[in-house]
Amino acid sequence: MNFEVNSGATDAITGGTTGNNPRENGTANLTNPVNAYARAGVDTQAGDRAVELMKTAVQATQGPEVLGGTGGFAGLYDASAAGMTTMRRPLLATSTDGVGTKIELAKAMRIYETIGQDLVGMVVDDLTPAGVRPLFMTDYIACGRVVPQMIAGVVEGIARACQAVDCALVAGETAEHPGVLGVADFDVAGAATGVVDAPRLLGPQRVCAGDMVVGFGASGLHSNGYSLVRRIVADAGVAWESSIPQSYGVVAPHGSPFADSADYSLGHACLEPTRLYSRLCLDLENSGWLAARQAGDFVGELDGNRVHAFAHVTGGGLAANLCRVIPAGLHAVVDRSTWQVPGIFRYLMDLGGVDVTSAEDTWNLGVGMVALVHPDFVPATVQAAQRAGMEAFVMGTVSDGIPAGERLISGTKGVSGGTVALRGEYRY
Repeated sequence: MNFEVNSGATDAITGGTTGNNPRENGTANLTNPVNAYARAGVDTQAGDRAVELMKTAVQATQGPEVLGGTGGFAGLYDASAAGMTTMRRPLLATSTDGVGTKIELAKAMRIYETIGQDLVGMVVDDLTPAGVRPLFMTDYIACGRVVPQMIAGVVEGIARACQAVDCALVAGETAEHPGVLGVADFDVAGAATGVVDAPRLLGPQRVCAGDMVVGFGASGLHSNGYSLVRRIVADAGVAWESSIPQSYGVVAPHGSPFADSADYSLGHACLEPTRLYSRLCLDLENSGWLAARQAGDFVGELDGNRVHAFAHVTGGGLAANLCRVIPAGLHAVVDRSTWQVPGIFRYLMDLGGVDVTSAEDTWNLGVGMVALVHPDFVPATVQAAQRAGMEAFVMGTVSDGIPAGERLISGTKGVSGGTVALRGEYRY
């Protein structure tokens, strides 16, 4: 299993330093108490301290399916433990992402633990639309200087979120880049691998006219549109620590790590971690499969399923991402009035003079995941979301007729498929 803090690099479980070692690259200067590499700006001892702080959280994500001792060059995962040997045609899926400029807000607030959940949400929930079960994840952090508590806080957040979605954190790297990144700068990215049995693959190949569009509530901004958020706040001269006027009704959402904060600030509202949908969606896929099986439904080479597809609402907003799972010739007609837009969006729109079109093309506006389901599975879908502590909204339908809406969106994200028609007005 490979975990490194590559200030040269340092194994993140054992704390052993590998590579770039003076003993490997020449004669060490034993009389100088400060290593030449440290004088160049790379502190391997700080990396070792970060490892000690994070390793318990990392190991907590790993079950018996994670093999090998510490210090290896790669993480090992027993595929047979994932049930692949009993699948008819196991398909591996992978996803990679980061959290964008939300990191700048974490730096400003000096709150690093929530960024890890943002990363898992962005990476693992991109596997969800196909019905993929996550198996393992890796992370990469680049920084100007290793600050042990900060790096450990980020990785601990990743590990906690991995546990929440039943995904092992098997490997990672923290690279110190002095002279390239500023002392306080860092960025984080990750990749995850999962598996799905081909006959149970979800996606546009299942979506049909008459399907219902059900949205699951977001915890806030999630991890998209922060360049606009930061510009709005900077131009308005508002401090992240300031309070949002009560008239906007902004409160900590269910499960917020800031729920007990004495002063729930603008920064807290914008830093709310991305909601994790993987468990809910996979539970729905399984119950939808069982329901279809009992009814004797099959779709060609695919097993029947009352759940047809999911769309993860990330960059580009609701319509741009929903388009990705609508097949050519069909149209998802979404009524904007079927859910209430959280107050944080209205506040930012008012503060920055942002029009509705710009807002819905940038932010999720309160919907973080969308399910496309058979009409008779709508009650089960809504109830499952509510049991998971999420709001659910029946937002519209899939039609093969001429779409009627104020806006028609198609051809996004490089996908040539169907259309999303947005109609009605948002409720604030």
